[in-house]
Amino acid sequence: MIPVKMNPISITAKRGKGVDSIVDWFDEHKQTFYSLGWSYLRNQRQMEELFYTSIIKVQKELPRFKNETSFEMWVTSIFIPICRELYAHRGLQSTEASEPRKNLLKALDQLKEYEKEAILLTYIKRLSKEEAAHLLQVSVEEMKELLFSGIKSLRKEMRYGSTFNGCKEYHKKYIDYLERAMVRPEKIDFEVHIFHCQECQEDLAAFQDVMLTMASLTERIEDLQMPSGFMESVKDRLAEKERQRQQKNEKRNRKVLVLSGVFALVMGIGFFTGAFSSLYYAWTEDNKQLRAFLQQDLGERLNLEAESNGVKITIKSAIADDVQTLVFYEIEDREENNQYVFNYDEGILVENQQDIMNNTTYPKYYPPDLESDGNNKEKNVFEGKISLLPLGVDDGTIKLKITKLQKVVRDSTDPDLFENIEFKTGEWNFEIPVSKQPSTEYALDEVTKVEGIPVRFNKLTIAPTATILQFGINNEQPEKRLEVLSFDNLEVNGKKLKADKWYGTTFSGLQKDMNWTTYQTHFDPLFREKTKDVNVQFASVHLTFEDPKTIELDAARDYPQTFEYAGSTISIDSVETGPPSKVVISNHDIKNRAYQSLHFNLVGDESETSSMEMDSEGVLVDKNGIEYDLNTPVSYEKIEQPRYFQTVQRITLHGNKAGPKRLDIIGYSSVEYVDDVVNISTADIK
Repeated sequence: MIPVKMNPISITAKRGKGVDSIVDWFDEHKQTFYSLGWSYLRNQRQMEELFYTSIIKVQKELPRFKNETSFEMWVTSIFIPICRELYAHRGLQSTEASEPRKNLLKALDQLKEYEKEAILLTYIKRLSKEEAAHLLQVSVEEMKELLFSGIKSLRKEMRYGSTFNGCKEYHKKYIDYLERAMVRPEKIDFEVHIFHCQECQEDLAAFQDVMLTMASLTERIEDLQMPSGFMESVKDRLAEKERQRQQKNEKRNRKVLVLSGVFALVMGIGFFTGAFSSLYYAWTEDNKQLRAFLQQDLGERLNLEAESNGVKITIKSAIADDVQTLVFYEIEDREENNQYVFNYDEGILVENQQDIMNNTTYPKYYPPDLESDGNNKEKNVFEGKISLLPLGVDDGTIKLKITKLQKVVRDSTDPDLFENIEFKTGEWNFEIPVSKQPSTEYALDEVTKVEGIPVRFNKLTIAPTATILQFGINNEQPEKRLEVLSFDNLEVNGKKLKADKWYGTTFSGLQKDMNWTTYQTHFDPLFREKTKDVNVQFASVHLTFEDPKTIELDAARDYPQTFEYAGSTISIDSVETGPPSKVVISNHDIKNRAYQSLHFNLVGDESETSSMEMDSEGVLVDKNGIEYDLNTPVSYEKIEQPRYFQTVQRITLHGNKAGPKRLDIIGYSSVEYVDDVVNISTADIK
């Protein structure tokens, strides 16, 4: 067993503080994980997706961390599979590498998966052979065999020779010898043999050449500077996700129950025909969304109950399809006037998840509906829903275990609202019978252009719990890239389905070819309805532009000074020599500004090892140009398509003594509003 390297108390703290502590931890360890990720992807867009997805996955899996290994090892065990998935669907790779390093990178890509990962974990991540073996779930001896066969394959790919002509029994000793890991008697025996064996001398020399080239590549990757704004961009995406989770749902009006006379009529018909029994139960259900599912005969009322520590949980129903498994619940505090909800990150476990669920996807997030009529009736009762993974089987029983509930706090003006979360512990166990409802998929073949960039619609999925539009964005234009495409609505058969603002647009992981990146957007459910005609309306686009510009810096000059870029006048407010060195740039004029944020690198003395840190200030502006003060509580869901403009950026160059030499601007990001409508005719639906 690998020894524990992290204080369990710190893990407990991370579990309590949520995603921010995970982000902070990744920020502290970003360079080593950036190096490892770059060895796979060498593509900045996918690198950002890698960090974003990994942080979310680590936060989700944190309750399952058992301290049986170091925290870094455990995070690496999550990081590696995501690297594999993104690598499998990677786009065009960066060509930033010189010979023979470029050849080595290409050769690494040709290795078998475990050979490549054995080399990357050992020489890039610098794990011990024992730690790497633990991650790959092989023995140490098997790990050594993977390293040997991997380097042997690299030797062949790099044309150092396709075969080993030396003595076979000495082959696997090459690595230990070159890494000076041999005990003295074994080392003497090996050197005596090498001295007398010409073939082994040649083999060892070629083997050493590969390892030296690999060491050079390792140094280059370790020195690779994370681009300016990289972690900021990841943090912005995570912050936006977290802000969305913290907002209230728009108040929904409950429809009046069916008139008693009509209800009695249906009851009478049902008595004689039996055709309306499910409809009867549906109409007696208070929860509006669950009632809609029951009316469509997409589930049944379960009303499974469990009580612990004075709190009763009722599982009202479960609706499963290929997208997710929706569980509707009600929680009643029987001792005090508190309301509780399920917490996505803590205290909820599907004990047989590996057996009956599809573990290749991620569940959706649904915030608690604080403004519904039902949740404002009684102070001790709360109803909600939670999304679990979709079923991997047609029929099954979910073994759901709840050990912790989160207390509902309605005072959204409290600045510590999400720092001081209160929980209720107990143990509530359920066995929930579920059947997977069928989904319908329509193949699409419609191509349009958004801001001059081709967008291709690939597939429309009509599932009981969601409508999903899958589309691809062409990424052949590096000078202008469409990073995110947001939708306002999807109109199907004359019915407008709003885009899911909580789930948003996500990376799909499916590639038709390397020039297209595939995404998907979730919309409201359509239930069972044959699709005839589809219109889609856009809302906004997130663009990135490559527009390089170099600004020479000199701490001896007087500041502030200005320069022109992207149609704006930008101020260099100050330049300070370190260590650490600091630069502050600003642009407070946001009216008609072409960019929301800049992408740049701060360059110091290239002979010094340094790392860059950045923080910023900004302003939130809605679609109508109204600005919002970020120092006061903001209800984001009530702001019409907000955009965040960076106004001040502070850059710190750690480890730099001579002072910053230049500011290399790579490009910038811009969010633009679009409202185009694209028709996907019935002829395009197969």
